[in-house]
Amino acid sequence: MKAFLVKKYGKKEKLHLTNVAEPTIKENEVLVQIHSAGVNLLDSIMQWGDFKLFLPYKTPFVNGHDMAGVITKVGASVTKYKVGDEVYSRVGDYRIGTFAEQIAVQENDLALKPKNISMDEAGSIPLVALTAWQALVEIARIKKGQKVFIQAGSGGVGTIAIQLAKHLGAYVATTTSTKNIDLVKSLGADLVIDYKTQEFVTILKDYDLVIHSNRDKKVFEQALSVLKKGGSLITLVGPPTPEFAVEIGLRWHLKLITKLISSSAKKKAAKLGVKFVFLYMRADGNQLGEITKLIEDGVIKPVIDKVFPFEQTNEALSYVESGRAKGKVVIKIK
Repeated sequence: MKAFLVKKYGKKEKLHLTNVAEPTIKENEVLVQIHSAGVNLLDSIMQWGDFKLFLPYKTPFVNGHDMAGVITKVGASVTKYKVGDEVYSRVGDYRIGTFAEQIAVQENDLALKPKNISMDEAGSIPLVALTAWQALVEIARIKKGQKVFIQAGSGGVGTIAIQLAKHLGAYVATTTSTKNIDLVKSLGADLVIDYKTQEFVTILKDYDLVIHSNRDKKVFEQALSVLKKGGSLITLVGPPTPEFAVEIGLRWHLKLITKLISSSAKKKAAKLGVKFVFLYMRADGNQLGEITKLIEDGVIKPVIDKVFPFEQTNEALSYVESGRAKGKVVIKIK
């Protein structure tokens, strides 16, 4: 089969289209013929090697975390799925490889594809929707009437998180550029801040939750300041924390590193009486199944910017890295 490989870590490196062996499946896995693969900044971060200290992949490896497709084989102990099922997944860590024609996926990382959306739309959903779900539902437990600030509302996570937060009954503020104001309003944002002409820190106050996705240190400190006492900032961009290290089972010296690099952020949060949480989302088929219901009920709608042919996977990654995408970018494989 054809697949795009990371042969060497590095920001100047490109993925290489290569013929590789068809995956073999274990008892608890299925083989999926991939129709569409979502593209995420995480894919670039893995390729660059920025996260290899915590999630090391031995090169060469196939990149890609999101996919939608059709099951062609099932392992002996698989009970939830059968050949011919249309499924989607943010595949598990150390199991990535969706920039390929086929992939072996653990049964527990899968969900049935929503019936009312296309393969391209389904391929765009898993990583960003699970990120939104784990931030809003699992960690923050957002309730009706609470105030949520979602940075970068027109991005992949932002477009889904706005819709989910509104479904949960929250008042939602977000930032975006002038040209995307109508988009985020259409998704349900109550307060839209044009980051090119306005400073959110002068407008927002006493928020229960910030979903933080800006790497600028100054923006991080400003985001902490808009929270009320007891509020939470959930960061998607780091720094990683000791709690994260424990969750993914890192060795003691890596736990120490996360303690050191997150200590400043934790101190700033503690001084303000708020919580600081690093979220590195995980694969979860059960949660994705809940998201499927919301999509089929019309609560969440995918937002896709561009669909690239499989051969232009490198171009798709470059487009995501540019930060210009509205919603998600997808690669059509079949």
